[in-house]
Amino acid sequence: MSKTVHVIGAGISGLAAATRLAREGFTVRVHEAMQQAGGRCRSYFDAQTGLVIDNGNHLLLSGNHAARDYARSIGTEAGLVGPAGAEFDFMDLKSNARWKLDLGKGRLPLWLFDAKRRVPDTAIGDYLALAPLLWAPASKLISDTIPCRGPLYDRLVAPLLLAALNVDPPEGSAGLAGAVVRETLLAGGQACRPLIARDGLSAVLVEPAVEQLGRSGPGVQFGHELRSLTPAGDRVGALNFGGEDVITVGADDAVVLAVPPRPAASLLPGLKTPQKYRAIVNAHFAYAPPAGMPALTGVIGGVVEWLFAFPNRLSVTISNGDRLVDAPRDQLAAAIWAEICQVAGITANLPPWQIVRERRATFEATLAQNALRRGPVTQWKNLFLAGDWTDTGLPATIEGSVRSGNRAADLVLARGRA
Repeated sequence: MSKTVHVIGAGISGLAAATRLAREGFTVRVHEAMQQAGGRCRSYFDAQTGLVIDNGNHLLLSGNHAARDYARSIGTEAGLVGPAGAEFDFMDLKSNARWKLDLGKGRLPLWLFDAKRRVPDTAIGDYLALAPLLWAPASKLISDTIPCRGPLYDRLVAPLLLAALNVDPPEGSAGLAGAVVRETLLAGGQACRPLIARDGLSAVLVEPAVEQLGRSGPGVQFGHELRSLTPAGDRVGALNFGGEDVITVGADDAVVLAVPPRPAASLLPGLKTPQKYRAIVNAHFAYAPPAGMPALTGVIGGVVEWLFAFPNRLSVTISNGDRLVDAPRDQLAAAIWAEICQVAGITANLPPWQIVRERRATFEATLAQNALRRGPVTQWKNLFLAGDWTDTGLPATIEGSVRSGNRAADLVLARGRA
């Protein structure tokens, strides 16, 4: 009889752990409190626009190896689409200036030596000033590490770090920012090609994993919220889902707890987790992009930060969005649409739209909150943690989620070998 692993939570980290363990021959049972998998990375049909939209626009890069390996393992890597090279289009709304950042295709950042491929009005020395960020300790702020001003900061560093950390960069962790820069800009164009789940997050990263788990074992049980854990000596002995719904955890079985910080702390009293969060605001408009429009455009000087052009809609992402979570929806939609028209070069009335405000999209990537992240090992020898809020060395990203799931799976495998 194969050993059983109970994965609590069917977000990306839980699915990554579950699919990996299922391939290793474990019987994997996934318990998801909600009626849909994916957590904060999911798609749904929106009646207001008549479209299937994502709750958030997530961008991957070709250097996100764990996320790409995960997609490959569930047969959907081809669903992550992007340009042949690491090219990023930008527009400054105030000056109407446009430029393309071309990082090339190689491992070396040779683009730094070509003024036509760099950010406009920047010199090599500006980029060298970022060097202290590369190996900055977790105890330092970005504002204490690099200059937070000038064309390079305004046109590249700030948009990149704002999107990655979801906080105003000067208040962010230099250690987390350094990890992002090392794995992207420093790794050259081969690591920076932008990839988008064109057919939707659920179709590319979620549903195929759920289907794979259903074919190989018990699969995902939805609406099955874990209420408490019962210890048995130095391990978890039972999972309590309410009333008489109790599952015994065998001596050789394991549990991966892949839930957000709040429910994790509720299930494990005394567990330290990040306590503060930041919002992300996404807006979707049922308007097909004009021919030739880039799939992704960075926007400087406005409310919009990144504009995504999908085949049937235009969508935007606004990070560190706490200031907008209570803004009147119709006014916000109109303001965003006006900026979209400027970037896309169109004149059109406001089409059907939807605004999605994820109030607790990520933990605050500040020094204080990053210090509250913990590793995957718990006081129970058969219980391991996963989630982008755990100490992955990265901010809260899909890549971090997958790595945390892989790490929890590795610990289960190591325990089995021991």
